[in-house]
Amino acid sequence: MQLLQAIILGLVQGLTEFLPISSSAHVKIVGELIGAGGDPGAAFTAIIQLGTEAAVLVFFWRDVVRIVSRWVKALFGRIPRSDPDARMGWLIIIGSLPIVILGLIFQNAIETTLRSLWIVAVTLIVFGILLGIADAVGAKKRRLKDLTYPHGVVYGLAQALALIPGVSRSGGTITAGLFMGYERKAAARYSFLLAMPAVFGSGLFQLYKSVKDPCTSALAGCTPEIFNGAETAVATVVAFVVGLVVIAFFMNYISRHSFLPFVVYRVALGIVLMVLLATNTIAA
Repeated sequence: MQLLQAIILGLVQGLTEFLPISSSAHVKIVGELIGAGGDPGAAFTAIIQLGTEAAVLVFFWRDVVRIVSRWVKALFGRIPRSDPDARMGWLIIIGSLPIVILGLIFQNAIETTLRSLWIVAVTLIVFGILLGIADAVGAKKRRLKDLTYPHGVVYGLAQALALIPGVSRSGGTITAGLFMGYERKAAARYSFLLAMPAVFGSGLFQLYKSVKDPCTSALAGCTPEIFNGAETAVATVVAFVVGLVVIAFFMNYISRHSFLPFVVYRVALGIVLMVLLATNTIAA
């Protein structure tokens, strides 16, 4: 039964990671609804995100190899430091710093207090509305070649907001990009590239922690993980396969359509979640 629940949550992770609707919120909500012993846990959520980020790595493989190789060459003076791909490498590094720093500072709150479904409901609605406003007023003229270092920092701060379940990593960064005048596809592309260092770092760190010092009892002062290593691994593989399909769909979709359906969905889900919480149908 737990293996089936893990597969379902891996499927949810793959379906929602690249859409601006918050995968961590959906994993938590569905975990509650399917009776997976409550909140699947921050560690489980971070580890299965390795699957969807592996999908990003595969989908953008040529971009990643080109950016890394050009960045290394520029670092050692073999090509000009103004090279666009080398510059993109620095932008990704700079944009990753806020979420790393804030993630370490607020790690305890991220794994406990901020996972309340009341917070998830509010952030789904608020950041859904912000996404809608950004999509409506944004100029949508800038491309990735126009990305500046100050804009990279803004993107990074927006990504750091995704430490709060319900905000959405892609939703937060895409919203920031739209407000700064970037095209939908450019904002999404940079969002996915920017996420890789942070998500791989977080997932590998949580994996290291769970292997080195597994929590098996609440008496030890921690929250035991719901799923074992094998179940988590299966969920991660499912997230990878589904995520690869979804990212291809999403990049094609936003080339021709607005984010309005995602805005409506976020607000509706937030309202439904509040009703379920208020009537004690599910626990916060």
